[in-house]
Amino acid sequence: MANQSTYRNLIYSDLGMIDYKHAWDLQYDTFAKRLKDETEDILFLLQHPHTYTLGKVADKENLLSNEEQLKELGINVYEIDRGGDITYHGPGQIVGYPILKLSYWKEDTHAYLRGLEEVIIQTCAEYGLKTERNPNYTGVWIENRKIAAIGIKVSRWVTMHGFAFNVNTDLSYFGGIIPCGIKDKDVTSLQRELGREIDLDEVKLKLMSNFKNVFGYSEIKRMHKENFLQTVLQP
Repeated sequence: MANQSTYRNLIYSDLGMIDYKHAWDLQYDTFAKRLKDETEDILFLLQHPHTYTLGKVADKENLLSNEEQLKELGINVYEIDRGGDITYHGPGQIVGYPILKLSYWKEDTHAYLRGLEEVIIQTCAEYGLKTERNPNYTGVWIENRKIAAIGIKVSRWVTMHGFAFNVNTDLSYFGGIIPCGIKDKDVTSLQRELGREIDLDEVKLKLMSNFKNVFGYSEIKRMHKENFLQTVLQP
């Protein structure tokens, strides 16, 4: 296992607005490459259309909307292979999918989760917001309001899935679920806390910088989506 002083690069690709299933397939293709060291660590930042995802241990009773309501609101539902319960993805929310080989950082799932939280905590701090961890629940909180959800999968020390950071998210869509199966707490966003709309590209820059520092990368290499698909994921 490499130590944190080892020179490591991170590839960053902004996928824009992308269907959940498309992004999920892309994660698997990238995972296979990373497992064989055919690519470096990668961070995808993106947005999804309105989507509910249920993790491996999700209670389906936490999906409150019926099929008619889901169809009317244009919300897709996926049962997926990450940890955690149910959450919402949608426009105005920045989703991060890091495909990392933890053997070159730390073979420690809990340290990785705390690292993802720290990236969000530091980013919120740059907007003057004091956030915290909750000892009972993974994610990032402002008092009893959750601003970022985290759900991961780690296989052979390579990561998938990641975080969902509410920036300009329409929080009303959380009303169709019991977010993360937690009944007695609220959700929030940067926009709600600051009282103004936030530039998503500005937030992405801060996330990238904090991700680089928290996980000890030497350099970030930006790669356009098309270039990534043509080079990294070519057969």
